[in-house]
Amino acid sequence: MGAMFEFDIQHRDGRARVARFHTPRGAVTTPMFMPVGTQGTVKGISPQELLDIGSQMILGNTYHLMLRPGEALVEAHGGLPGFTAYPRPFLTDSGGFQVMSLGHMRKITEQGVTFKSHLDGSLVDLTPERSIQVQQALGADVIMAFDECPPYPAERDYIQRSLERTERWLARSLNAKTNDHQALFAIVQGGIHPDLRQQSLDLTLPYQTPGFAIGGLAVGEPKDAMYPAVAFTAERLPEHKPRYLMGVGHPEDLVAGIALGVDMFDCVYPTRTGRFGYALTDDGRLNMNSSAPRRQLEPMDPDCDCYACRHYTRAYLAHLVKAEEMLAPRMLSLHNLRYLHRLVERARAAISRGEFHMWADGWAQRYFKGQIPDWFRQALETGRGTTSLRPDPAPAPTDSL
Repeated sequence: MGAMFEFDIQHRDGRARVARFHTPRGAVTTPMFMPVGTQGTVKGISPQELLDIGSQMILGNTYHLMLRPGEALVEAHGGLPGFTAYPRPFLTDSGGFQVMSLGHMRKITEQGVTFKSHLDGSLVDLTPERSIQVQQALGADVIMAFDECPPYPAERDYIQRSLERTERWLARSLNAKTNDHQALFAIVQGGIHPDLRQQSLDLTLPYQTPGFAIGGLAVGEPKDAMYPAVAFTAERLPEHKPRYLMGVGHPEDLVAGIALGVDMFDCVYPTRTGRFGYALTDDGRLNMNSSAPRRQLEPMDPDCDCYACRHYTRAYLAHLVKAEEMLAPRMLSLHNLRYLHRLVERARAAISRGEFHMWADGWAQRYFKGQIPDWFRQALETGRGTTSLRPDPAPAPTDSL
C-alpha cells in the first residue's frame, strides 16, 4: 500500500510545500481544497462542473450516507465514484464530527457512540469497526479513523480522556480495515493545548498511517488560539506524509494553513456562503443581496475564469438572488469553489517559484484591506522557518495494527 499512496514533495518554501499524492483513482497535487459532498453531492454542482473548475478530490460524509441511502446501495454502484458519477478520488470522514454536533442526542462510551438518527429518531450504534465497515463500502480512496472530537470549550480533563480514547479507537479502526486500496489517516486531537497535542502526537505517530489529520479545531475557538495549535501540530507531523486540516475552508485559513505546512483542506463554507448570496473574491466577500451589485455591469470577480464570471454580470446575478431563482445559489457556489481552487493553485505556483511569502503578504494586504490580523501575521512568520525533516517514529505494537 505504501507505493500506492506515495507522497512526493516537489517544492518547498519555508514550511509550505507542493506535492503529488498518489491514490488508486489518480494523483492529486497539494496543497488542495476538497469540496464537501455531504449527501453524495456537492450542493447544486454537477460532477462535470466539479471537473471543469479543477476539483481533485471530494469529501463524502459517513454519518449521512450510512443513514441515507445506506452504504449497501452505494457499494452496489461500485462505491461513491459509481454512485455519484464523479470519477476522481474521494475522502470520507469517520462520522465523529457529526456525532459530536448531535450534543444531547448521543452517548459516548468506550465501545463507541449511540445516537438518535436526525431522520427518524431511531437509535444507531457507531463504533470504530462500524465506521470502517461503512467507509470501505463507500469505496473512498482515503478513509478516516473513528475519533472523538471534543467541542469548544471543553474541560482539559475531558480533552485528555478523549484523545486517549481516540488512540484506542485508532487501533480498532486499523484492525477493522481489510481493504489495501484505501489509505486510513489517523487524527491528532488535543484541542488548543500544546501539551495535550503533544500527548496525542506521541500516541498517534507510531501507527505510521499513510497520512495524518489535524482534528479538534475549527469547532468554535478563536483563530488566535487555533493557529498556534495548527503550527505546533503540523511541524511535528512526518514531513513525507500528507497533512489534512479538517473542516477548514475560509480563504484566509487556506493561506495561513499552507504557510504552516498543511496540504489538504475541506469545508462546506464556499457552497453554504454561496447559497446565502455571497461571492468570494480577493477583496473579501461580495454581498450579492445588497443594492450596489444590482447596478454593476462587470463580472462578479474580473479575475475569475468560472462560468458565472465569464458569462454573467453582477447585476444579473444580483437580480437572480433577489428573485430567489435556483440559478443564483448554483452560480455563486460554483464561483466560490473555483475561487478556492484558484487560490490554492496560485499558492502552489508561488511555492514553486520560491515566492510564497511575498505572494501571501500581497494577497493578505488586499484581502484584509491593510488591516491584517495578528494571528495571520504570526502564521506567516512561523511558516517562514525551515521545516525539519522528521524520521518515522517507532512503530506501534503489532497487535495494535
